[in-house]
Amino acid sequence: MDWDKLRIFHAVADAGSLTHAGDVLHLSQSAVSRQIRALEESVGATLFHRHARGLILTEQGELLFDATSAMARKLDAASARIRDSEESVLGELKVTTTVGFGSLWLAPRLYKLYEKFPDLKIDLLLEERVLDLPMREADVAIRMKEPSQSDLIRRRLLNIRMRLYATQDYLDSAGTPESMADLAAHRIICQKTDQPQVAAGARLVQEILTQNITSTLTVNNYFGVLQGVLANVGIGVLPDYLSLDHPRLVRVLPETESGEVPVFLAYPEELRQTRRVAVFRDFVLEEIQAYRRLQSENLTA
Repeated sequence: MDWDKLRIFHAVADAGSLTHAGDVLHLSQSAVSRQIRALEESVGATLFHRHARGLILTEQGELLFDATSAMARKLDAASARIRDSEESVLGELKVTTTVGFGSLWLAPRLYKLYEKFPDLKIDLLLEERVLDLPMREADVAIRMKEPSQSDLIRRRLLNIRMRLYATQDYLDSAGTPESMADLAAHRIICQKTDQPQVAAGARLVQEILTQNITSTLTVNNYFGVLQGVLANVGIGVLPDYLSLDHPRLVRVLPETESGEVPVFLAYPEELRQTRRVAVFRDFVLEEIQAYRRLQSENLTA
């Protein structure tokens, strides 16, 4: 098949419109249309259903689009390796992780990475939805569970637990609970158990809410829970990695915590040699090691 025609077909299938594909390719609509007709003649099949609102792939078109998508991913990976030299790190790196970990732990540390590699462009995608790394929805993921795909390189970073925290000002005003039953006299700040979050955290919240809690503040991410705790609104359910960065947090009911939540870093096998991925991986591992050292020092202090 003609590579140029396949490139134009892929752009049309991706855009769903001859006009939009032409804009991307800097070609006229008629030129794009001629190339698509020529490709359909060469493969002996209709690739698009033509409607007033745009183009829809036929079954044969879907098969060809799957093939061109795989080609595009491989070309992107090859281009990334070519652009990255041994001396410099350039280009965009898509990193996905949860809202809580990304906004509260990762983002505040990224300045150190930019100091070493000022030309790096990071696209930080914060959401609870698990993005598909093999399909290149992101280049690197930090996830609160082990990835299930077999074609990913993964590295276990650390284990975290959900615990109860408040400020000393709040505890001085409202009192310090000595048992789970005492939580009934306090406002609890947490995520709703039906919202996307780690299962261990949801189970801990469920257990706490059985204590006849009369007042709650529910927030759909840990950043909001943290702000509520720091503003002395109540006692919050938060991941333990926040305690080192926020010394105002005081642990409440030390015997109460969730089960362990593993944190993994993962990226596709095809990006193993990409410099941008390598420097980000090494940066995260260094920061995790620094975090563990501080954690050990605090435990022994």
